Amino acid sequence: MINGVINVYKEPGYTSHDVVAKLRGILKQKKIGHMGTLDPNAVGVLPVCLGKATKLCNLLSEKDKTYTATMLLGTETDTQDTTGQITNQTPEEEVMKLSEEKVFDVIKSYIGEYDQIPPMFSAIKINGQKLYNLARKGEEIERPPRHCKIIDITITKIDLPRVSFHVTCSKGTYVRTLCYDIGKDLGVGACMEKLTRTRVERFDIKDSISLSQIEEIRDQGVLEQYITPVDEILDMYSKCMVSEEAEKLLYNGNIFTSRNTLLKMNHQDGQTVRVYTHDGKFIGLYMYIAEKQIYKPIKIFL
Repeated sequence: MINGVINVYKEPGYTSHDVVAKLRGILKQKKIGHMGTLDPNAVGVLPVCLGKATKLCNLLSEKDKTYTATMLLGTETDTQDTTGQITNQTPEEEVMKLSEEKVFDVIKSYIGEYDQIPPMFSAIKINGQKLYNLARKGEEIERPPRHCKIIDITITKIDLPRVSFHVTCSKGTYVRTLCYDIGKDLGVGACMEKLTRTRVERFDIKDSISLSQIEEIRDQGVLEQYITPVDEILDMYSKCMVSEEAEKLLYNGNIFTSRNTLLKMNHQDGQTVRVYTHDGKFIGLYMYIAEKQIYKPIKIFL
């Protein structure tokens, strides 16, 4: 079984689940999961966890993400992007009256934290039902706002009625809803025309590979070169190695004490560390409890 994370370039027309299903066939293993859904018409970085790395899915889904987007001013749709049915349209001459300065100021005003009402066409569940299933029946229900953070927006081009920008945002942010909200503030409405995810954590679009490329490198026998090991993903945590005599504690999922480490470690109370055997085999994440001088398992990757 392959363990680690692969940086997949999701092509248009595929859902994130489609990518996982195809990878199961290509790699001949079932234990695969993705980190952060991309809409079918969006493209770009989709980190996929393989084998033991599937335990990382929730952790990495929490990370900030960067996108390149094109917003179409003057058009609103039921999906908040150009794949949906038009629900409202502002005459183009009204859109063209907008000044670049106003467009710039309104977009930049979104940098920071704000409460975003998720779109009906989304996979969010309310009362056990996915919103997009209700939306397809023509139903619309009240959605509680979700707190999100726009870390940065850089406008790259204003060519009305289109505006292109880069945005880095927190987990759970819908870029198409951001476009919709900006359009409302500008008084002309808007929807998202294009979306490319360019980065998730350390995974950059320039290093991503398509499904067909994955098949090729699998056949060439060099797939391992494109897999990021589990412990590398967790390299923000300090490394701790346990003596050979105490390794049975690790394999049984038990705590161990600071006396069992190979080197004197200066860890702080509550600190999370990566734990390895004496010969460098990664075991998992542990938390140091200073009062008892013990390391308690959090997540084991054996």
